[in-house]
Parts: sequence; structure tokens; C-alpha cells
Amino acid sequence: MKPTNSFLTSTVQVMPPSGIRQFFNAAEADDEVISLGVGEPDFVTPQCAIDACTRALEHGRTMYTPNEGLMELREEIAGYLHTGFQLKYEPSREILVTVGGSEGIDITLRALISPGDEIIIPVPGYVAYAPLVQLNGGVAVELELSAEDDFKLTADALQKAITPRTKAIVVNFPSNPTGAVMTEEDWLPIASLAAKHDLVVISDEIYAELTFGSTHTSIASLPGMRERTIVIGGFSKAFAMTGWRVGYLCGDADLVSAMIKIHQYTALCAPIMGQVAAIECLRNGLKDRDAMKQAYDERRIMFAQGLSDIGLSCRTPRGAFYAFPSIATTGLGSQEFAERLLREAKVAVVPGHVFGAGGEGFIRCSYAASSNQLSEALGRMERWLEVNTSAHQRQHAL
Repeated sequence: MKPTNSFLTSTVQVMPPSGIRQFFNAAEADDEVISLGVGEPDFVTPQCAIDACTRALEHGRTMYTPNEGLMELREEIAGYLHTGFQLKYEPSREILVTVGGSEGIDITLRALISPGDEIIIPVPGYVAYAPLVQLNGGVAVELELSAEDDFKLTADALQKAITPRTKAIVVNFPSNPTGAVMTEEDWLPIASLAAKHDLVVISDEIYAELTFGSTHTSIASLPGMRERTIVIGGFSKAFAMTGWRVGYLCGDADLVSAMIKIHQYTALCAPIMGQVAAIECLRNGLKDRDAMKQAYDERRIMFAQGLSDIGLSCRTPRGAFYAFPSIATTGLGSQEFAERLLREAKVAVVPGHVFGAGGEGFIRCSYAASSNQLSEALGRMERWLEVNTSAHQRQHAL
């Protein structure tokens, strides 16, 4: 019999495992490790949602839902987006409840990509985008963002990446991993280019609620962008519902109807228990959401300043719950830095290079951990840096 790996596609064989999960798994195996690696809120899902789910289970609500998701939930999502982000979608035709935001991204790409289509992915960016493009037969084109531009997407950079084969662009603001946000002023020239070149915009807005110091602006809210934008959202981050696996996508009815067909044959529907909990969050969990955001805001300021104080220059992130400090002063590559920090200081972070071009020389640290854990992590990192930075300086002097 031939080797079993010969049954696999060449795309899968060359695809690396997630660089995030490597450090998450290592942290899980050691109780002494403080994990700043994975985007996992340290809060529990709002109690009102847990209670609603419990009641639903006690009444036997364990069955399939419509493929599109419970109408109650779609109506609540429509109202939530309209009130919070000036986005208007018809619940019956333009909103699809998905198994987390991740499924929404996947089925959107499946519906859009023909073999050889180019999909522009600004980087540093979330690690799943490029593999999903490749799995669906597309060509992932990385567009490197600059720290000097606060890791924002600029029209000049986008224009240079567009070719006759470009089909779509995936944008994620607030950004994982950089914490960058885009204002309406930032989006306007991007929207103009998308219209000029007839591009679809896949806007991953899973961190929309976690925008600090300003209000989140969706590119879909700009004139002429609604019909060419798919908005991906969910409950994992803002409502601490990562394990419930409930997300959604919104867009023009003709586009969404195509994605529903794919959803029917793959996931069928999101878990009803998660949908019930999501409904309750939107109805009665907004105070919990706001309290969690306030805690993240306080940690954001404290942690970014703390990183700079110990010698890792860090812009204060304006969204999401990640800091993206430079490690240039250490002389270490991001992979070696993260591996040694985990092994020697028992702090798990993610090396910047796994997020694509421009990520090398940085690390991603989640400040969704508790304030006590963040303070302890900073102390461990400072002690570790004192030893290793001094060693680097001595070696460099030689």
C-alpha cells in the first residue's frame, strides 16, 4: 500500500498548522504558564444567556433550526447592527447564522472563489485567511501593512496589490493581531478603489464592539459598499461566547442565498443552544458586554504601557484585545523569542511571523487575561529580558 499521505492534496500537505495553537497547546499542558497566546476572554458568558440556554434545554429545545438560523436571532442581529453600526439588513434574506465567524469566512470564500482568483489579505493578519483561500482554489496575495501607518490599510498599498485577477479583499478591523482600527476617513479611499475595480470586500468585524476611544465604522456603511461587502460578525469576543460557536454573515440577498446553499450541505445550522444564548445576550446582556469592554480598556492601557516600560516598544492598541510589541531590542527572531519566553519564563505569546509579512520582529500578546495575570506576566517578562537583553548587548559589543 502506498504511503497514506499520498492520499492528501498537495495544498493540505504543504499547509502549516496554526502558529497560534502551537503555543496554546503548550500552555495548556503546563499549569505554571501564563497564557497570553489565544484570543480567549477570561470572562464567563453573561449569566442571563446561560440561564436562557438552561431553560431551553429543560424544555427540550435540542433540535435543528432553519438553515439560516432562528428568525428571532436574525431579527435581533438586524436590530443590533442597525442601532450600533448603522447597518441595515433584512433578517429573512440578508442574514445567515453560522457556526462561529470562522464558518462565515469559509463559506463566503467558497461562494466567491473560482480557481486562480486572487484574494488580497492585509498582513499582519489573522492566520486562517490565507489557508482558507488556498483550500478553496484561490491565490492569497499578502499586502504588507506598515507599523509607521499604525498597521492601517492605505489606498496606495491596496492599489499596488490589485491585478486583473483580483476578486476580493479580506479586511479585519479592529485587527487581530495589531489592534489597529480604521475610521470613516481611512475607509473612504479604500471603498473608492473597491468600486473602481469591482472588488468584493469580506469584512471580518468580530472585534467591532471592542473599539476604544471611538465608534467602530464598518466599510459596508459607506455609500455604494453595501452591495459589494459581506460583513462577518459573532458573539465570541464581545460576549465571551467562544465555545458556543455562533456567528453570522450579512450581505446582499443574492450573495447570501449562495452562501446558504453551502451552509446547508456542510454545517446545516448553528447549534440551537448557542443561538438561544445569543438571542438573550442581544436582549439582556448588553450591560455585561459593556462591563467586559471597560475591563479590557483598562487592561489595554496598563499592559501596553507595561510592555514599553520593560523595553518592548508598544503602540497602544485602539481595538480588539491584543498588544503587538516590537522585540527588535532583543536581537531575537519572533519564533525563538516566543519559544524561549515560554520555556524559560513560563509566559506564552505568539510570534509575529505567523501572521504574515511584516509580523517578524513583533509578538502578539492577548490582554484578555486577568489583570493579575497580566501584571505577573509583565514581571516575568521583565526579569527574563534583563538577563537576555544584557547577554545580547554583551555579544553585540564583541
